[in-house]
Amino acid sequence: MTIILGIDPGSRITGYGVIKKEGRKLTYLGSGCIKAFSGNKEDDDFSERLQTIFAGISEIILQFNPERFAIEQVFMGVNPGGALKLGQARGAAIVAATNKGLPVAEYSARQIKQAVVGTGAADKSQVQHMVKTILKLPAMPQADAADALAVALCHAHSYESLEKMAGQASKIVRSRLR
Repeated sequence: MTIILGIDPGSRITGYGVIKKEGRKLTYLGSGCIKAFSGNKEDDDFSERLQTIFAGISEIILQFNPERFAIEQVFMGVNPGGALKLGQARGAAIVAATNKGLPVAEYSARQIKQAVVGTGAADKSQVQHMVKTILKLPAMPQADAADALAVALCHAHSYESLEKMAGQASKIVRSRLR
């Protein structure tokens, strides 16, 4: 059994999703959003947002006790300032994970969509629908939480593939040592 925490980082809203993987069975444990933005531009201090993200993820780690941590990579879009802020939000999340001794895995948006929907060009509604279907959720999860659950699902599939490859490599090495 492995508990995986997936993170969809954002400088204003950071989504999180927690799943349990037992063999091929995937179970939903929890999801939600860390809101790091007050809504009032005059009160908006970016360093406080980063602290909110760090503290929120640290609390989620204590609550769910995951063994794996996966996060979406920064997408370099049109706005370099936005990408920089997103990178800082990711950094706050990653530091929260590494402070708790969790190994960190990173996936591109394309890899995540490919793993969950079957195409790297999927849109948000397709990701939400597949997350709901795969985890047998009663309702559509909020978009940021669905993206975070998709990150966790992507890691569950990738981690399973790596385990299989490691097992095959181990068998090959043992057979050669005989």
